[in-house]
Formats: sequence, C-alpha cells, structure tokens
Amino acid sequence: MFVLELSYHAPIEQVDALLPAHREWLEAQYAAGVFLASGRKEPREGGVILAGGVDRAEIERLVATDPFSVAGVCAYRIVQFYATKTADGLAPFRDGLPA
Repeated sequence: MFVLELSYHAPIEQVDALLPAHREWLEAQYAAGVFLASGRKEPREGGVILAGGVDRAEIERLVATDPFSVAGVCAYRIVQFYATKTADGLAPFRDGLPA
C-alpha cells in the first residue's frame, strides 16, 4: 500500500483553480480501484491519499498525471508500506512481509 502526501507549493488560489480537474483525476483512480481514501490536510497545506493494488512504478506514473503535479502546484511524497493488518473492508489489500 501507499500513503501519498501532497504538499502545496503555490498560492491556494492556483490550487483551487485546478481543483475540478484534480477531483476528476481522483474519481478515475477510485473507479480503477487504486485509491482507497483521500482528503485535505488540516491546516490546508496539501492532502493525503491512501492507495493500493499497484506497484511503486504505477503509483509514480499516476501521481505524475495529477493536474496538480502537471501544473507544478504540489509535490508528492510517496511512502510505501506493508499493510499486514487492516480493517475487514481492506482485506484485499493486505500484504505479507517480504522474505
């Protein structure tokens, strides 16, 4: 699984202008089964996305297509982790530890 942390690097007005396109991009990733949860950070200086079911190369490819990334208004920090324990609803995303 992945925790994707977005940090804004532009005035919030520039972020807000891209928000409709960013939301469409989010919806596409939810429809594809990659994104599990997302939302703004508080204070509003970025956001967080929980993703799973793909490898790191695919996550890196996806974040590069986010309208926020394309326009340069945010930077992503990608944290990969092994979800060895989850709520029942996330059972399909559980990982075993690597050898």
